[in-house]
Amino acid sequence: MILKTVNSVSEALEGVKDNMTFMLGGFGLSGIPENAIAELVKRNVKGLTCISNNAGVDDFGLGLLLQKKQIKKMVSSYVGENDEFERQMLSGELDVELIPQGTLAERCRAAQAGFPAIFTPAGYGTEVAEGKETREFDGKMYVLEHAFKADFAFVKAWKGDVAGNLIFKGTARNFNPCMAGAAKITVAEVEELVPVGALDPNQIHIPGIFVQRIFQGDTYEKRIEQRTVRQRS
Repeated sequence: MILKTVNSVSEALEGVKDNMTFMLGGFGLSGIPENAIAELVKRNVKGLTCISNNAGVDDFGLGLLLQKKQIKKMVSSYVGENDEFERQMLSGELDVELIPQGTLAERCRAAQAGFPAIFTPAGYGTEVAEGKETREFDGKMYVLEHAFKADFAFVKAWKGDVAGNLIFKGTARNFNPCMAGAAKITVAEVEELVPVGALDPNQIHIPGIFVQRIFQGDTYEKRIEQRTVRQRS
């Protein structure tokens, strides 16, 4: 059994440098790799290209990297609730590539599976398809989209074992599974790290073959992006 554990988030991010391309799992503030992001902020790496569904909020998640101008390009499906993301995009300070959400997921999955590209109907006839190869299949037009190429993928799971097998919980099972194994190095942080054999094999979402490094995160804030409550009756 190949053990994938590292002793700390600092050790997990060994090899991270300026101008790299990162995948970061999560959806809004759900299932984001909080400890890895905090370490990236601490290291002050610059010129990053970040592939993520969105960029969190102003003072949490990828918003922390945006505040320090560490990200040069965001590859996302929407701006979300991040005012600083919107400001940098509109001012031209930040290069932004907006991608249909399903296409974003499938370009991650293509990289994970080793496929160089996919054909998708999303975006045909719009700005998304400009300059890209298109092809007809069974009377319907599709756009060629290339698989992502990333140096690191940072994902967050509920539980994991020392061999890198992962279980995601609830909404955190979003972009995390398709990003695991989709980069040169996948770093998984988990809320609970257990020995091999402690996880039910039938419940494992991502096998350890897709993970190179795993560690147990110190703290998780788990913020709520939009809190909605009823008035007291």
